[in-house]
Amino acid sequence: MAWLVSARGDSITLARCPTAELAAIVTRSPKNQTEARQRHPNAVILADVSEMLARNDIEVVDVVLPSYLHFQVASQVLHAGRHLLLEKPMALTIADCDALVELARKQNRLLAIGHESRLSSLWGTVKEKIDAGAIGDPLYVLIELWRNPYRTGAEGWRYDINKVGNWILEEPIHFFDLARWYLAGVGNPVSVYARANSRQPGHPELQDNFSAIVNFPRGVYAVISQTLSAFEHHQTAKVTGTNGALWASWSGAMDRTFHPTFSLKHFDGQKVSDVPMTKTSGEVYEVAEEIAMMARAVREGGKLWATGDDGAWSVKMCLKAQESVQLQAPVFL
Repeated sequence: MAWLVSARGDSITLARCPTAELAAIVTRSPKNQTEARQRHPNAVILADVSEMLARNDIEVVDVVLPSYLHFQVASQVLHAGRHLLLEKPMALTIADCDALVELARKQNRLLAIGHESRLSSLWGTVKEKIDAGAIGDPLYVLIELWRNPYRTGAEGWRYDINKVGNWILEEPIHFFDLARWYLAGVGNPVSVYARANSRQPGHPELQDNFSAIVNFPRGVYAVISQTLSAFEHHQTAKVTGTNGALWASWSGAMDRTFHPTFSLKHFDGQKVSDVPMTKTSGEVYEVAEEIAMMARAVREGGKLWATGDDGAWSVKMCLKAQESVQLQAPVFL
């Protein structure tokens, strides 16, 4: 199975996947092109997506460009009849998300979104426990992140609000997705109330601190909170239900570490026990699983971990949260 990776991509991970072949990398930066040739001498390195899509040996495209380019390039990929693995956020507007979902349907191509947290041995086990009834009916979800500031991204795009859309779309989008995933049995969210502020004088749009309450049917709700004004990378997910609770925690010197510390505790209403983890959890491992699952889905028709519809819901929740921040009032979904 031949793949094309846009920009820096998941090229190293993809090159190690036994069920996929890294056929090409597209990146416009001469520096990145030189690095890509050194790391992947068997792959074609080009600067133009259109030229790459003219080839007939590409089955799947992995788009990991800056957010403002997602819709443009994703549309090209789907129009060219390729399956698409698209990094989050899938687009910067709800209309563009819906257009991509419809285009993938018309082209009969797979559209998967890079919500790799669903593939985590840690965050995924939380979902398994919830679905197995380990805490009864879920009532409350808290997902919180304490971390150092964002990396700037190529040419500083992540600190340009016109290119990133908003910072809620950058990382909290994963937590909105997890909350909706954990509470899938309750139904889709109905409203959100959010607050945010910035520690950067002159840049209130770059919201270093963000919190939201997301309301679901039947009084169930989720709290999502993040600060970029701290240190290291520490994330927790806590879920309580009618008959117990789950507490998952993950810590590393940074988000992309191979040696994190992590744990999951389960309270059954009477006692607390540690849930054994058989696999290491972390972004670097989940991206590898993401590549492998995409290959299986294309080859065998397997189920996607996060569909275009899931990606569109995540963007919608983030945009409504940003609207709530601006209005200083709840916003209905």
